[in-house]
Amino acid sequence: MSTLESTSVFVSNNTLEPLFTFLQSSYAGVELTWNQIPGSAVITRYIRSSHRDDPGRTILEILLFLFAVRTLLQSRTRAEGSGKNFVKLSEKEIDELVDEWTPEPLVSPLDVYEQHELSNLPVIQGPAGAKPKLVNTGKTALNLASYNFTGLVGDDRITTRAIETLRNYGLGSCGPPGFYGTLDVHMTLEQDIASFLGTESAIIYSQAFSTISSVIPAFCKRGDIIVADRGINFAIHKGIQVSRSTVRWYDHNDLKSLEEVLQSVEKERIKKRLPLTRRFIVTEGIFENDAAMIDLPKIIALKHKYKFRLCLDESISFGTVGRTGRGLTELYNVPATEVDLLVGSLATGLCAAGGFCAGTAHVVDHQRINGTAFVFSAAMPALLAVSASEAIQILTDSPSTLGTLHENVRLVRSILDKVDGIYIPSHPAAPIIHIQLRPPGSSVLQSGTNKAAGTHNPTASPVKISNPQSVLPAYPLQFDVEAEERLLQDVVDEALSQGVLITRAKRLRGQEVVEPRPSIKLAITAALSKKDTEKAAQVIKHALVKILAKRRKLAS
Repeated sequence: MSTLESTSVFVSNNTLEPLFTFLQSSYAGVELTWNQIPGSAVITRYIRSSHRDDPGRTILEILLFLFAVRTLLQSRTRAEGSGKNFVKLSEKEIDELVDEWTPEPLVSPLDVYEQHELSNLPVIQGPAGAKPKLVNTGKTALNLASYNFTGLVGDDRITTRAIETLRNYGLGSCGPPGFYGTLDVHMTLEQDIASFLGTESAIIYSQAFSTISSVIPAFCKRGDIIVADRGINFAIHKGIQVSRSTVRWYDHNDLKSLEEVLQSVEKERIKKRLPLTRRFIVTEGIFENDAAMIDLPKIIALKHKYKFRLCLDESISFGTVGRTGRGLTELYNVPATEVDLLVGSLATGLCAAGGFCAGTAHVVDHQRINGTAFVFSAAMPALLAVSASEAIQILTDSPSTLGTLHENVRLVRSILDKVDGIYIPSHPAAPIIHIQLRPPGSSVLQSGTNKAAGTHNPTASPVKISNPQSVLPAYPLQFDVEAEERLLQDVVDEALSQGVLITRAKRLRGQEVVEPRPSIKLAITAALSKKDTEKAAQVIKHALVKILAKRRKLAS
């Protein structure tokens, strides 16, 4: 190196030395300040190990940090701050644009049939008891449309306790259960439910619909397996959808199909060497869509055989089935502890509100943290909790109430089973009776396999097995929704004109995963005497015969 070059390097180093000294002192100051921050050592260790293991990740994180800073500092609108690109309108032009604007309707307009149905909708004055007064006519009617199975609507004992609770606790809970919404009456109700069913513990929800749709995703996650009945209700479908689990479907209330699906799940796991995950059978005790009833002992046997857990929705059967209303576990003499997740409704059988899930203490405690409807919803009003506890006490002390309900169910079925042109898929012991129309000139509901009746047409093609990965069965029902609903509504109107209040089964058409067949849904009640129940059944029978005769006349 020449003398000139050495002199240049020396001068350059002397010039940059103050800069290096400043940077070094600044770095030392920043490092000292950083080390004084609590938790900084953990972050420093993370950055060093991350850079050592994956240098590219460090670059990516720096870019993301710079992007976040840029996003925070940039303008909140895409327009320039000067506003030179804005279109300036005069007051007159603004008024003209406002006058010309026509908002789109939030819902589609009602057609003539929907307007007629809405205008003739019966309105009840007072409690929806067994014999309510209708505002439309000013007359009383025999009510087989409301869920008043045990006749507890308007019960004086429950009303008195509810009024006392309202005066002592106020109306609402004003908070979710996990914070300050839980009251002593809520804990008492949970103990009453667990004691009534014979389980270790129970948890209550403030809404019946959100109970099962919250319980399922609380335990089932992505990668878990759910084997579900194709006939489950809308709330269960939503719970399964939220869980994002792998779903396998079996034919509605078909134990043979259920076992085949359970076998296929196990074979698939062994073939693909998949890990053993959580596996659940999800079904209803009495199905809401058609009131069919499961064979609980056989499902429990399959559960043990193939090592699944059972999630049973007893929203319809709890408070209505069994000697004292304990549901299918009492009806089949099966311990409630055999059901891993026993879900029910406090609104259906106890005429209160909300829902519950009973099981082990571990199952219940898990939901207090992971049950979304429990964590994020306001707790049940105190007066409703007390009403439910009082209803449980009434059912325990007065088992004759359920006996009256069961007698009325048998009486109505003995009359309606003789009507031609209809099909009743409901179980003979179910408190709900669904009445469906049979297609003209047909003795079965569908060609090929009649899943509802459990028979197969020998003249049809060979039996086709349903695809477990599809919610649709191999032989889906074929029916005209609008035509059948209008015909059933004519039966409802005819019965109402004769003093009997019934209703069509209301559906969320277009939102249901599988569209249920239109039907008339009768809610039998213990509050009506045998004479009144027989009278109501005869009126419904005559209304069916009259409307179906008109249908056959028009068809011919």
